[in-house]
Amino acid sequence: MYEIMNADEAIRLIRDGDCICVNSFVGIENPVELHEAIYRRYQRMQSPRHLTIISSAGFGVWDEEHNAEGYIREGAVDRLICGHFGAMLSTKKLVLEDRFEAYNLPLGCISHAIRAQAGGLPGALSKVGLDIFVDPRKEGPGINRISIDDSLVKHVEVDGEEFLYYKLPKITVALIKGTAADRKGNISFDDMFMSGDALSICQAVKANRGKVIVQVDRLVDTPSRPRNAIIPGCLVDAIVVAEPEERNEAYKALTGSFEIPYEDWSMWNEKIDTVSSKQTKNSVVGNIIGRRAAKELRVDDIVNIGIGIPEMVSRHTRKNGMLDMVTLTVESGGIGGFPVSGEVFGAMIGASSVYDMANQFDLYDNGGLDICFMGALEVDKEGNVNAHRGTGAFAGIGGFANITAKTPTVVFCMTFNTKGLEVSQKKGVVTIHKEGSVPKFVDSVGSISFSAKRAIANGQKVLYVTERCVFRLTPKGLKLIEVYPGVDMERDILGRLPFEVEK
Repeated sequence: MYEIMNADEAIRLIRDGDCICVNSFVGIENPVELHEAIYRRYQRMQSPRHLTIISSAGFGVWDEEHNAEGYIREGAVDRLICGHFGAMLSTKKLVLEDRFEAYNLPLGCISHAIRAQAGGLPGALSKVGLDIFVDPRKEGPGINRISIDDSLVKHVEVDGEEFLYYKLPKITVALIKGTAADRKGNISFDDMFMSGDALSICQAVKANRGKVIVQVDRLVDTPSRPRNAIIPGCLVDAIVVAEPEERNEAYKALTGSFEIPYEDWSMWNEKIDTVSSKQTKNSVVGNIIGRRAAKELRVDDIVNIGIGIPEMVSRHTRKNGMLDMVTLTVESGGIGGFPVSGEVFGAMIGASSVYDMANQFDLYDNGGLDICFMGALEVDKEGNVNAHRGTGAFAGIGGFANITAKTPTVVFCMTFNTKGLEVSQKKGVVTIHKEGSVPKFVDSVGSISFSAKRAIANGQKVLYVTERCVFRLTPKGLKLIEVYPGVDMERDILGRLPFEVEK
């Protein structure tokens, strides 16, 4: 039977050595009060310690002084297993300093492994991850030198087919953020941007005889409608009421609490961008790339658009009138709306449906998307892509590996080089005023996020769209298929590549 507690009381349920699973998505829907209470207790008692924390999409609030950053920095955590570290500003730096073990697995594979554990299975099989960094025959999931646990990902063969087998430690504590708890302890998510893996996490914890702690905005007398009760009260041990900060009207629009017709999507997106501290940049190169990439869309396509330069695809899809002819999706579970970016990445304007994250990755893993638009840090002569790890910096693979593994058409949106690149375009003619000092086409990528060999075997169409040209993946490597007006093929493209390409 659940109990109503304050945050400090609830955190006493956590023991040294526990494995905590946090239901959040990059920077949204974090149970901040619970994390702050852990930090207070750790400062006072040096407990709980030796913690393992698992999160499919990572947990952070883009602020190194809040959420879990403090107690991670001071040594309460021995091991992190996450799909993405982007919103965890100090933690992702400490990872590279070997301060604790840290592992990066594809977001969807963590989500599916949690669901497997909820069903009494030790792990989950997946084709996702084969021949990229997480494959133990390549690098494995360890991010730093002390992360050598080889039990998390194994290469296996079943019925003559190869898979990766993802296995997580037994989850013993759930930290969840919900909207309301009714008098039976049922948890609804009505005012949330998503529900993520909440139910699977709770089921896994109870299967392991652990504790479920839920932070909610309020208590309500009227029981939730059964379909709206994402977590049944019988799975909950502690409910913590923490009055939420007042949300700007723009953010309230993302909860689905009122309908946003298609013709208003652009207006609401501009409102959100205005109040966000991480505003979308409107760059010349981004516009060139986004406009060209958007031409690959077809009516009725089911689509995923990545963050960064790929976001310009959605802007130009709106401009060319295709936006209401395709279905956009986001990894957190939203489908049929318009994904927003910045600090609330994972939320959607006007979503038709928001379901469990594991179900979204079922769609992605089985080739349910028609096309995706993703970013890239590096591309090599074979067409392999590094999108998750730069020199001295690390964000994580997120859903990238799942999204690109089986989607029929994959479009990488990237600049030809970076750091100092200056480009203009007038009347369709591209002028390169200054080249960037850091090349993005290299002999060999530093780490593989996308396997060209695997894509060729799968029969996928793969394009690399830049601000000056377009390449296509072939069995022989890259083929130059398009040069924009104003660009000199030899001087601006071929002469700047460290390898030869087909023409």
